[in-house]
Amino acid sequence: MQLFDSHCHLDDERFDEDRENVYLEMQKAGVARFTCVASDLKTAESSMRFAETHEGGYATCGIHPHEAKDAPQDYLDRLTELCRAKPYVAIGEIGLDYYYDLSPRDVQKKVLNEQLDLALMLDMPCIFHIRDAHGDMIDLFRQRRLLPAGIIHCFSGSAETAKEYLRMGFYISFAGPLTFKKSVHLQAACQAVPLDRLLIETDSPYLSPEPVRGRRNTPANVQYVCAKAAELHQISAEEMARITFENAMHVYRLTA
Repeated sequence: MQLFDSHCHLDDERFDEDRENVYLEMQKAGVARFTCVASDLKTAESSMRFAETHEGGYATCGIHPHEAKDAPQDYLDRLTELCRAKPYVAIGEIGLDYYYDLSPRDVQKKVLNEQLDLALMLDMPCIFHIRDAHGDMIDLFRQRRLLPAGIIHCFSGSAETAKEYLRMGFYISFAGPLTFKKSVHLQAACQAVPLDRLLIETDSPYLSPEPVRGRRNTPANVQYVCAKAAELHQISAEEMARITFENAMHVYRLTA
């Protein structure tokens, strides 16, 4: 069984002491491919450094909504330069976060729209971070004439919200919270997502799934998300791994 962790942060400082061991453990768990996702210009470079030196690794570049207020004036030029020099697979993670509001909401929207334009110009998919902001995100998407392909990462909304994103052509990715006993509405959302639009991820080192909840998350734990998604769709874990692997390859435009 080969797994694809479609969203993780292996360059995070919480892996500094044992990053290579974490990589070996994820390989043993069957995680053959992974995408190391950036949140700013610095992590775009550190994500790529790790991805390009480890088999099965890919990287992204983008400005997270938390970091939007601190984006340098020339950030679009720098992102463009990075994308043309290195094989990044997506612009991300980008989006809206109204839970922490670490950047003013108007700034978040401005930076998001600018990066959507960049993704269209470069013909790249996007990874979207959306927390407590689904209404505004859907409105923003509807106001645009064109949208890039992309992934709603670590989905946190309802089945109806998932269907809105699906109608816009996006993939929906589920992380550790899908495995939580009280995540009934999230599990219903997973069941509403067609298998050909479904992805799995860890978002490690965050959001550890059951049965390792409360510990630092690692890409090896994507197996638990896979098992839960398989249970909800009434298929085997092996079949879910195969489907989500192929979906990740497709959305990231990767070849075997």
